[in-house]
Amino acid sequence: MTDSNHLPDRDPALRVTPLPADVNIHGDVFGGWIMSQADIAGAIVAERSAGGRVVTVAVNEFVFKHPVAIGDLVSFYGEAVRVGTTSIAVEVEVYAQRRPEDVEVYKVTEALITYVAVDQEGKKRKIRSG
Repeated sequence: MTDSNHLPDRDPALRVTPLPADVNIHGDVFGGWIMSQADIAGAIVAERSAGGRVVTVAVNEFVFKHPVAIGDLVSFYGEAVRVGTTSIAVEVEVYAQRRPEDVEVYKVTEALITYVAVDQEGKKRKIRSG
């Protein structure tokens, strides 16, 4: 895991800014929106590692440490932490950056997401090596 006051020293898998449709009446971004984006980021990493199509099969948990608001730049960092014969586990860390004039960084959440490699018919397949 990374220090919560700084972005990781690597490229994010995904970086987005939430829109007004992504928030509740108090201006906080819905947790489901963040989970969905984390799944997308994790899948990008998993597909690269698996050499093709993957599907989500499990998520360990999401514990939200800080709210996300409209205008925040939300970065999703993913790393393949376990590659099996047909599955791959990706650790996804989520950070929000606030106030472009005096940037503050908050670690929002993290999750371990497991994907299974599938073929074009959606059947489990072996992960291509190297």
